[in-house]
Amino acid sequence: MIASTDTSLTAVQDRSGVAWPAIFAGAAAAAALSLILIVLGFGLGFSAVSPWPGDGGTFKQMSISTFIWLAITQILASGLGGYLAGRLRVKWASLHGDEVYFRDTAHGFLAWAIATLVTATLVVGSVSSLVGGGLQAGATLAAGAAASASGAASGSTKTASDNTDDAAYFIDTLFRDNRPVAVSDDAAHAVATRIFLRGLAQGQLSADDRTYLAQVIAQRTQISQAEAEQRIDAVFAQAQQAKQQALQAADTARKVAAGSALWMFAALLCGAFFASFMAIVGGRRRDAELLVVHHVHSTPHTQPIR
Repeated sequence: MIASTDTSLTAVQDRSGVAWPAIFAGAAAAAALSLILIVLGFGLGFSAVSPWPGDGGTFKQMSISTFIWLAITQILASGLGGYLAGRLRVKWASLHGDEVYFRDTAHGFLAWAIATLVTATLVVGSVSSLVGGGLQAGATLAAGAAASASGAASGSTKTASDNTDDAAYFIDTLFRDNRPVAVSDDAAHAVATRIFLRGLAQGQLSADDRTYLAQVIAQRTQISQAEAEQRIDAVFAQAQQAKQQALQAADTARKVAAGSALWMFAALLCGAFFASFMAIVGGRRRDAELLVVHHVHSTPHTQPIR
């Protein structure tokens, strides 16, 4: 009798504490529900925005709605996956309550982790291609504005091409004099570009650069020196404004990226918590179920008295 008991205890101890079928079942349900809710969120989001000014939701409203929807998606999908992982697992007999509690929590967390990886793969591979066609036109239009803005702000970032422009600028200064500049339009534009880029990098045009550029402009456009200087001041102010707008756009994009990452972290953390919690609920519900046995009472057969 003692040998039989030891054999049964050894079999229980050798059995794995992870019920992978239950985990994969919960992860599949969570991933499917997450994908459905994410696609629904994309549909609601695109229906709420509009390219026309004053029509549709604002950027702040859309951002808040996106974060709220992401949190709801994580809570619902992760909760469902965790509950199924806990409810469908095998019943662990002869285990302490704390061990059962830990195993249920681990099952919910594993189901959430697998579902998150699967959902991320599906979203990147399917949803991005689904909405990519709708975003391509807007991205093409934005590329032109971004290119012009980055060109205006190029003086704030040092690259190899910037060093080449600086060298060309100093070479230009070697051949400056008060005589008319007998150069082509392309050469005059190149000289003006290098002067403007250096001025934007330093925040202002030097007096020598401003005077020389006014001479070139006056020669090429047949206007007076004073009118050329006024034109330089007006265009340089516009270039500085464009550079400032580009810097503000970059700072806004940085803040949006940082905020999105933090909200994504919070939503995923909520998903992990609810998956683990609902796995405990499902496990307790599973252990509370009693096996119902229907007993069939047969009527004894009586023999007739002869």
